[in-house]
Amino acid sequence: MAAKRISYGLVMYRYGNQGLEILISHPGGPKYAKKDAGHWTIPKGGKDPHESELEAALREFKEETGLKVPENSVFIDLGSIVQKGGKHVRAWGVGCPWDPLPEPESQLVSVEWPPGSLQWMEVPEMDRIEFFPRDKACELVKQSQVPLLERLEDALRD
Repeated sequence: MAAKRISYGLVMYRYGNQGLEILISHPGGPKYAKKDAGHWTIPKGGKDPHESELEAALREFKEETGLKVPENSVFIDLGSIVQKGGKHVRAWGVGCPWDPLPEPESQLVSVEWPPGSLQWMEVPEMDRIEFFPRDKACELVKQSQVPLLERLEDALRD
């Protein structure tokens, strides 16, 4: 039996002119260049053995956005979801501590393009990182991640 694949991430939010806004990111590279709605994601990734789940979410957020969230921030437990491919995503909501937001910058990753060509190129892991009003964010993210955004909104209402 294969090990369960789990990613840990943060759903950063702020309040703008249109109400609740959520930060999401778009994967970089030629594979995703012409893909939009349904391909954006919350910043997330795997856990190193020495890390707690929240530490992994903080590290992955920094790697994918270039932004270091203060560890003393208030985190809202959003639980887990299972994506279409079977990966579990465990997430926390966190308010944006910056005004204005510093320019996000994702780390570079190597991708083989075209697939099977043995030709490698460096691309930003995430080529766009933006805040969107909640409804627009729900249109753009992977549909399996929408419950995380809904849970955040519910928690902020309480």
